[in-house]
Amino acid sequence: MAKVAFLGLGVMGYPMAGHLVAAGFEVCVYNRTAAKAEGWVKEHGGTFAATPLEAVQGCEFVMSCVGNDDDLRAICTGDDGAFGGMDAGTVFVDHTTVSAKVTRELSAIAADAGIGFVDAPISGGQAGAENGVLSVMCGGEQDAYDRAEPVIDAYARTCKRLGESGAGQLTKMVNQICIAGLVQGLSEGLHFAEKAGLDGRAVIDVISGGAAGSWQMMNRYETMIDDEFEHGFAVDWMRKDLGICLDTADENGASLPVTALIDQFYKDVQKLGGARWDTSSLIKRLRVMG
Repeated sequence: MAKVAFLGLGVMGYPMAGHLVAAGFEVCVYNRTAAKAEGWVKEHGGTFAATPLEAVQGCEFVMSCVGNDDDLRAICTGDDGAFGGMDAGTVFVDHTTVSAKVTRELSAIAADAGIGFVDAPISGGQAGAENGVLSVMCGGEQDAYDRAEPVIDAYARTCKRLGESGAGQLTKMVNQICIAGLVQGLSEGLHFAEKAGLDGRAVIDVISGGAAGSWQMMNRYETMIDDEFEHGFAVDWMRKDLGICLDTADENGASLPVTALIDQFYKDVQKLGGARWDTSSLIKRLRVMG
């Protein structure tokens, strides 16, 4: 099996790297906080390195899952960056949600060094990462994608190439735009049910099998009813993603009035102290602010 480096052991990357070991790959990990990398090795085996440059030595594939555009640039091209240690013919797969602009920028740099680059943002949340059933939307050259797909399959339920470099990130933007509207609609529906004196659980039991049903409804309605949000995908990260969507819409001329409004609703949640709450906390805003 191929030797793989995994850079970034957050709530998504940590279990994803574990699935690679379970699938039989030889894995070396890097994390900005070294203690977390050490803990991962104790749990899963493999090895860890002090820098991205060290982690990628001798690896055929390098996977990353970090925070934002600047983080991705740093691990790729910064001091001790991964590109400096990757051989021609190897493939870099980025699972971070970032702008299509930085993806294309880094893809061009990688191409000059003979390195394949696949932008492969993910959807499915922490549970999807832990259970190995993520949806992975990819962009990049067909050859690089074809080579990387069997590695990605270790933690994916669905993996698809949507086009050239940046297409995966643009598809992830569509994903986040859709989620924002769904969560706000679900929040308003549950809030309305509360005000109307209805049993929210009974309401969901009836409507979830019809046209109103969604992943958000089935996986978040109970914690929303119980006012519990210390889990899941943080509001801070959602605002980062929606900011990318809105900036890109300014560039391509798309109209996103609902997305822009919900971004401001998430800003209200941050003001309530919910920066690290799950995105379903939009209902909290309705309860507190009306």
